[in-house]
Amino acid sequence: MRESDKIEAAVSRAERTGLGHVPDPADPRAFRSALARFATGVTVVTAPDADSGAPLGITVNSFASVSLDPALVLWSAARSSLRHRHFSAAPAFAIHVLRFDQADLADRFTRNGAGFDGLSHTLNDAQVPLLEGTLARFECQTEATHEGGDHTIIIGRVTRFSTATEGEPLVFAHGQYGRFLPGR
Repeated sequence: MRESDKIEAAVSRAERTGLGHVPDPADPRAFRSALARFATGVTVVTAPDADSGAPLGITVNSFASVSLDPALVLWSAARSSLRHRHFSAAPAFAIHVLRFDQADLADRFTRNGAGFDGLSHTLNDAQVPLLEGTLARFECQTEATHEGGDHTIIIGRVTRFSTATEGEPLVFAHGQYGRFLPGR
């Protein structure tokens, strides 16, 4: 048996016995693949541009609740994003939870998307752009930021929220959008 075959067999045995992989920053593919097994909701986070005040948005799936009292939520901004400096410095922002039929809206706020070009929105008192028709929306004041590896974790104090009375969330798993259909 060749040495490379022995190594491959040992790796396969280790994976089967639960030892798994060690994250490798030089080759993050296996780690990303494992993370993709966890389905997440899809959100669009909006804030005013730090320089011009123009509306700015970014599609995010790293959204979570932190606390009910006080009402706190978090999301993570990639430091490699061109929009990172605007969001990490924003005093206020809004998180919009998308419906299953809003994948096009999510795509608008990805790296090469159209953003707010031609998109209707309103501004709240903090000049944060708000999108209508989403499943839920959380308007926040920035409470804290924390460095977390290649991301900045942004914690927001919820000042106002709204929810739709019906609809299913847009879900992201295995590198694709999907739909959650309530079961039991």
